[in-house]
Amino acid sequence: MNFLDETVITAISGDGGKGCISFRREKFIPKGGPDGGDGGDGGSIIVRATKRLHTLTDFKSHKYFKASNGKPGRGKSQFGKNGPDLFIDVPLGTIIEDLDTGELLADLIHDKQEFPLLPGGKGGKGNQRFATSTNRVPRIAHPGFPGQGKKLKLSLKFLADIGLIGLPNAGKSTLLSRLSMARPKIDSYPFTTLTPNLGVMALDHERSLIIADIPGLIEGASTGRGLGHRFLKHIERTKLLLHLLDITYQPDQEILEDFHALRQEMETYNPALVEKPQMVLINKMDLYGPDCRDLRTLQTALEKMGIESLPVSALTREGLEGLKKFIAEKWVED
Repeated sequence: MNFLDETVITAISGDGGKGCISFRREKFIPKGGPDGGDGGDGGSIIVRATKRLHTLTDFKSHKYFKASNGKPGRGKSQFGKNGPDLFIDVPLGTIIEDLDTGELLADLIHDKQEFPLLPGGKGGKGNQRFATSTNRVPRIAHPGFPGQGKKLKLSLKFLADIGLIGLPNAGKSTLLSRLSMARPKIDSYPFTTLTPNLGVMALDHERSLIIADIPGLIEGASTGRGLGHRFLKHIERTKLLLHLLDITYQPDQEILEDFHALRQEMETYNPALVEKPQMVLINKMDLYGPDCRDLRTLQTALEKMGIESLPVSALTREGLEGLKKFIAEKWVED
């Protein structure tokens, strides 16, 4: 299934039904009064968030939404039926903007949260509504009010508890597969992960966390290089950032070269990102040897910055139980 986190749709609410012009025709009443009923209201457009969806892929082929019109009124004071409301289901974390004005209309972050986007047109009045003491046989009725239409931009920002970030091949996908039931594509070339992947990490029988593997972060991502500029927005709402460093990485300059490079990209995109709670996982410890960065020096450098670190091996699961325990004790509220 293709990943989609931005799209444009057109939504139009239903037109109101027209009012009816009718007069009573009853035996022994040759000149019956007006009895034309009102038209029904058009259906409204309502956006609804659901945790069943995780991307906007459903909107790739379905971009036009039109609610039903109200039914016309009828004689014998029968009102037209209202058009049913049309619900548009979107994933949690969807932002809705007016494409023409840029106005933020809704930010849906709770399951089953609803937002009335466009009200339906009101039904027209039947001719019985126009009867007066001076006009007892009105031959007019209202045609009903049209619905409203908008072009809307839908943008998705993941509502994950934990965001996994790091250079390509740092081991994010492998870590996600070890901490959750997610099965992302894993290989040994850059940009194996082309779209964000989500997984659920169980801490115990009652508590779990959603993890997002954010792909394509490289130096220059915030200005459009590589893939990361598309996905940096997905870590804006994460509660904790797990920054993976590859112990086998050979920096050209100082030991935290890769760490500082990605922090700079986050800060350029949104300065608030570097203020988020974060922890460094020093990955691929199963390959640790003389040709690798010195673990003690690496951890000391991070400690001076006030950042906690933990050596792990996503491949062999070394240190992962300690990681889950650490997260449960420090970052998860009871």
